[in-house]
Amino acid sequence: MPTQLLSLLRYLPRRARQERHDHQVQGELNWRGGAPSGVPRGLSLQWLGTSGFRLRSGGYSLLIDPYATRVPLGVALGRAPVSPDRERVDRHLPRADAVLIGHTHFDHAMDAPMIARRDGCTVYGSRSLVNLMAAEGLTAQAVEVEPYRVYELGPFRVSFVPSAHSKLMLGLSVPSSGDITCEHVDGLACGAYRCGQVYGIHVEVDGVSLYHQGSADLLEDAIRHRDVDFFLVGIAGRGFTRDYTRRILRALRPRCVIPHHHDDFFRGLDAPMRFSFNVNLGGFVDEVAAVSREFSIVTLDPMQEVE
Repeated sequence: MPTQLLSLLRYLPRRARQERHDHQVQGELNWRGGAPSGVPRGLSLQWLGTSGFRLRSGGYSLLIDPYATRVPLGVALGRAPVSPDRERVDRHLPRADAVLIGHTHFDHAMDAPMIARRDGCTVYGSRSLVNLMAAEGLTAQAVEVEPYRVYELGPFRVSFVPSAHSKLMLGLSVPSSGDITCEHVDGLACGAYRCGQVYGIHVEVDGVSLYHQGSADLLEDAIRHRDVDFFLVGIAGRGFTRDYTRRILRALRPRCVIPHHHDDFFRGLDAPMRFSFNVNLGGFVDEVAAVSREFSIVTLDPMQEVE
């Protein structure tokens, strides 16, 4: 029996207990209880839920994988068309000067065209992302990135690092693989938001470096950055990638680890936070400690902004 299936069978009878434990861990490690050192004055970081973040410095606002629509699970599993929720986007997603997209699954990219139209900003990502923007009539506001090229965005220096998506289909395949190819988005179901090329995103600002990994897999030979200050690590689906936590921590050697993509993104951001299915935040903390206890780990609550 596959390891992932065994893990699922063990999880089901103890789901409520694990949820309580993960909430405890989330609270104990929250930034409020002990902010990491080395955060430059004037730099703010906000977790937007799922894999989304806002970085702000010098009046410039950079969004990564912003997603506030939060399509319910029953709708996401179906074939019905879905659309970004303008009211939720306006309520939860701040104004952006630029948007960065690591891959184009719905929970990372769906809201990007609406933000671009609202704020007049440019969105950076893969060919799949450019196709999505074109389908919304926003070709002029989309940039297909070149791997490792440095993009100067206000005070931020941004580069995209080739990466991979975890194989969530029982460890065998990536869900909704391939590129978005639609000519319009009116009939786009969640499953039609295909993954596209996956990128890790490296950001330098105010003398510190951050690395955003939206999916729990990696291409070790592609990672060129070492000793990053803050590692924003998506932890959903990591059980489908061999030794994921150990391998990526050894590749990046971060000073501080900030987990994300562990919330239930089928619930609205106004609802009390619940954890993604079998994400096991407490287990992730143990995995990090098993690699080295020198790594600092802090958590953020959805929509929490810190400086």
